[in-house]
Amino acid sequence: MKGAAPRRPLAVLVFSQVLSGAGLAAGITVGALLAEDMLGSTGPAGVPSALFTAGSALGAAGIGRFSQRRSRRSGLVLGYGAGVLGSLGVVAAAALDSVLLLFPSLLVYGAGTATSLMARYAGADLVPPDRRGRAVSTVLCATTLGAVAGPNLVTVTGDLATAWGVPRLAGPFLLAAAAFGAAAAVLVCRLRPEPPPADRSAGGPPDERAAGAAAGPGTAAVRRRGLAAGAAVMVLTQLAMIALMTMTPVHLRAHGHATQATGLVIALHVGAMFLPSPLTGRWVDRAGPHRVAVASGVTLSAAGLLAALAPPHSVAALAAALLLLGLGWNFGLVSGTTLVTAALPPARRAASQGLADVGIALAGATGGMASGAVVAAGGFPVLALVCGALAAVVVPVAVLAARGAGAPRES
Repeated sequence: MKGAAPRRPLAVLVFSQVLSGAGLAAGITVGALLAEDMLGSTGPAGVPSALFTAGSALGAAGIGRFSQRRSRRSGLVLGYGAGVLGSLGVVAAAALDSVLLLFPSLLVYGAGTATSLMARYAGADLVPPDRRGRAVSTVLCATTLGAVAGPNLVTVTGDLATAWGVPRLAGPFLLAAAAFGAAAAVLVCRLRPEPPPADRSAGGPPDERAAGAAAGPGTAAVRRRGLAAGAAVMVLTQLAMIALMTMTPVHLRAHGHATQATGLVIALHVGAMFLPSPLTGRWVDRAGPHRVAVASGVTLSAAGLLAALAPPHSVAALAAALLLLGLGWNFGLVSGTTLVTAALPPARRAASQGLADVGIALAGATGGMASGAVVAAGGFPVLALVCGALAAVVVPVAVLAARGAGAPRES
């Protein structure tokens, strides 16, 4: 009976993630292309990614603090509402050909993408510590259906946008507005009981309070190292993934590939980001997050090398590189999230998790902003090699953290 209570709210979280996944993919698929068309240059094509990841940083901080003060559900609904507003703003900017409206709208849209990722923490709240990896991965995997379908609906949503007198590339943002709105409605109407908030009066659930009371200074130091390692793993994987992913659609179009091919490559990439999550979660729970983090660094480095060596006219080679990129990101996010959650006491977990996601979003903003400039200066292969080198840093970070923890698994 102990595991029965969380099943219904976890199922609602899963359903809302399926819906929100379609909104998550819009900026990835056509954001850079829309900016390139409106600005007439490849150099600033990384700006949309930078803006909506910067917006996700602001959203993560705000959602985390709001969730700590009110509830997980309230924070998620607030974030999805911002995603709706930002998506509609992007559509209006495209219709008016207004860069001044496009950039702030992308910033607000980023809050919706932050919400989709922060829902994984709500899943972790519903289970005991030894099942956190699986809970996080269940919520992430639910994003797959919408996130994979979104890029493949580029043509359909483009036709709809054209029929409504809106530029074709704004079509996916119409889908994003509907997806984020539906996800918010599901949470408002169906998420009862909510994921348990931090017990502000007593400092958390009884089992975790007892563990905290028994913990000595050494345990506190281990938790601090776990927090730093988990945040570093997620930041590095996000930086490498966003930078390479952002410029892949531009690279494909520059070599004569159709938008449909771009949508397919991105769909495969996003699928690799989320679909392996159940297996990743079990791997984290059994082998420990440090080992999975090492695998993340190795996989992302291989993705960068393959992307650098891939012939520019080979969609299959670039798709394989993006598959590895998504898989490495998945390993890093699930293992990093587990490390961060294990290191935080319940009384300040939601707010601190929001701050950890601020670091992730800022890393993504940096990668998105720099990616266009790197490609303009040295080409796509140079960008891919730089991303692979950055990802390789995850390996020593995870190894050193595991040695400091003194055990391969967290309690």
